[in-house]
Amino acid sequence: MKIEILGTGCAKCKTLYENARKAVEESGKAAEIVKVEDIPSIMKYGVMSTPALVVDGQVKFSGKLASVAEIINML
Repeated sequence: MKIEILGTGCAKCKTLYENARKAVEESGKAAEIVKVEDIPSIMKYGVMSTPALVVDGQVKFSGKLASVAEIINML
């Protein structure tokens, strides 16, 4: 599973990255977590509001700081 955190490096983006890391750890699933900070790559997903969370190429959250529990439920 590949999880991408889309955002330009703001505090919310960093928090979402940590929440995703904790969710993967707590769920026991194997996943690669990647930060995507360049605008052209973010726009490729059609995301207009960050932070955003992408799982295996599908945008799951955008413009929202998802909690660890929300991410675990989505995984």
